[in-house]
Amino acid sequence: MPADLIAGFLSGAVLIVAIGAQNSYVLRQGVRREHVLPLVLVCASADALLIAAGVAGLGALIQAQPTFLSLARYGGAAFLFVYALASARRALKAEQLIVDAGSAAPLGVALASCLGFTFLNPHVYLDTVILLGSLASQREEGRWLFGTGAVGASFVWFFALGYGARFLAPLFAKPVSWRILDSLVGMTMFALGGMLILE
Repeated sequence: MPADLIAGFLSGAVLIVAIGAQNSYVLRQGVRREHVLPLVLVCASADALLIAAGVAGLGALIQAQPTFLSLARYGGAAFLFVYALASARRALKAEQLIVDAGSAAPLGVALASCLGFTFLNPHVYLDTVILLGSLASQREEGRWLFGTGAVGASFVWFFALGYGARFLAPLFAKPVSWRILDSLVGMTMFALGGMLILE
């Protein structure tokens, strides 16, 4: 395999695997087996779009417009705080945490949440458009192979996360496990929102 493709895959994997709001949400939905295929496709496709934009040179334009990143930062922080409160409320109501067929959120709501975690997070632009775009530009003729490798890493990761989470389902047969998961998700969202504001 070309070195540029491998380098892109490894670079993309290092950035994507980090635990964040989007990954936490996909993990939770994967454990619940709710809308997994649409969600992982949206996440991976969004990454593919942003990575392609970065390889094409959009990163330089974004760096020249700090207002865009500021709007994304504060909007993303507000979104994360709201979701953190929702997770905390779920963690306090154990009886509502057991998975059942009738408890699934509508597909539109799940997709809207997923898009929010994706596009309201300024780190996604820093990682995909600016950082991966910069790394790709150093490879000149091999930049699109590098970008293809990074996109491949995104698809592999989100499918593994979304569908691998179901193996944790026996662990989440008890309400206390959902309490712990939602507490961790809530704390993660709150911490990420705080970091966005402090940055």
